[in-house]
Amino acid sequence: MTSNGQTQDFDNFVDEMQWRGFFEQCTNEENLRKLLAEETVTAYIGFDPTADSLHVGSLLPIMGMVHFQKYGHRPIGIVGGATAMVGDPSGKTELRSMLTLADIEKNLAGIRKQLAHFVKFSENNDEDASAGLLLNNADWLKDYGYIEFLRDVGKYFSVNQMLGRDSVKSRMEKGLSFIEFNYMILQAYDFMVLNRDYGCRLQMGGNDQWGNICSGIDLCRRFNQSEVYGLTFPLLATATGAKMGKTADGAVWLDSKRTSQYDFYQYWVNVDDRDVSRFLRLYTVMSRQEIEELEKLEGADIREAKKVLAREVTALVHGREESDKAVKASEALFSGKADTSSVPSSERSASDFSGEGVSLLDALVDTGLMKSKGEARRMIRQKAVRVEGKVITDEMMCLTEAIIVDDKIALQVGKKRHHHIRIK
Repeated sequence: MTSNGQTQDFDNFVDEMQWRGFFEQCTNEENLRKLLAEETVTAYIGFDPTADSLHVGSLLPIMGMVHFQKYGHRPIGIVGGATAMVGDPSGKTELRSMLTLADIEKNLAGIRKQLAHFVKFSENNDEDASAGLLLNNADWLKDYGYIEFLRDVGKYFSVNQMLGRDSVKSRMEKGLSFIEFNYMILQAYDFMVLNRDYGCRLQMGGNDQWGNICSGIDLCRRFNQSEVYGLTFPLLATATGAKMGKTADGAVWLDSKRTSQYDFYQYWVNVDDRDVSRFLRLYTVMSRQEIEELEKLEGADIREAKKVLAREVTALVHGREESDKAVKASEALFSGKADTSSVPSSERSASDFSGEGVSLLDALVDTGLMKSKGEARRMIRQKAVRVEGKVITDEMMCLTEAIIVDDKIALQVGKKRHHHIRIK
């Protein structure tokens, strides 16, 4: 059994991570295995608060923390209040937008709440050795004087070595600002502080962080005379080549105010058949036996595996009750019989639909189904827009009282995107 009472399929954390597909690169795997077998290990993953919600792209490292804690180890989540003011160049082709202090504080609050949904964090006098910590690197960076930082930390870094890191080399042609160039040093300092003050021995993160992690390992060795380790996860793209968690409408967020539970469920239930197996391993806590049984499905039966994937990931992020609602809403839109209360919706006054009513083009944009009227017109011409189940070909159509059914107007774009305008 693991520390949280779950049935254990593997003898150790490393074996499970390798089977699930998390293992991309690791420093000194043999010694790390031995350390994890003999001690309760502390590891950290950093999250920069560039928005007030994390998205599906962040779900992979979150799952890494979930599994790490499951084996009785202690995860630390670092919310980068200081490094967000600099911007991580890793995996980026251009300079990030600079955030204000007010933006960062707002984002920090949202991300802290989300991480606490997945990981048990320590409370006062918590005796659970695996209870995690949630920290902000601004606590040790924001008041550090520039000259003092250069003297204390900068002296340990070779510019030639920094220029050789992939995160820097990939940006050299388009240009790398000096503030971004410093990011590597700041992240390395985080690892050193966590190792010194909290006994942190492992940093985990996406594979684009490999260079930054290696710099932190080197700084821990020089500064603390301590041996520490790094483990990176793969940078995922879907089978079609699209970036994980990206759709035509933008990012798939973990916050239901940004991406509804229904839309979140739909993202997973509509993944490419080729992605189902690895997503079941990476994004659920299902047992090895359960996953391997689903991996045997072929042809049209893969649809059942997709439903399990969508249901389990939605339950993990939003809770089992919300997941069940999303399932029922999805069934409703394809069968016309079940509860549709979880379909994305908005409210408008009945008076808006009297007289000439509301332009369909305006409604499609206002509800977020379309980004612009131009896009809405194109979709109507392609016969991809439905109102109450009927294909619309008239771009000038207006929504009036006559269209209202059961105190709502059902809009649909393509096969998967739905929105109900509820009349109040």
